[in-house]
Amino acid sequence: MDTQHAAELKAALVGVELPARKRELLAYAASQGADAAALRSVPDREYDSLDEVVDELIHVQPPDVEPDAQEPHAEAGRPPGGDDYTR
Repeated sequence: MDTQHAAELKAALVGVELPARKRELLAYAASQGADAAALRSVPDREYDSLDEVVDELIHVQPPDVEPDAQEPHAEAGRPPGGDDYTR
């Protein structure tokens, strides 16, 4: 979702009683005549602020994904500069 649409949805949610669960956010947005389809994609949990809702909508935080572990590469010999490298 783009930031403009997220900001419009946030403005439509101003006044919702917080903390609120996803179903409450959807009901409030619908009562305000907002296009709340994007809210269906947010996780079903309790939101303490509208900023948390927007963060979920625009995916501000990267997902918690562990990178593929790789074996370290073997050393390629002596460092450039020889003995001067460590002095």
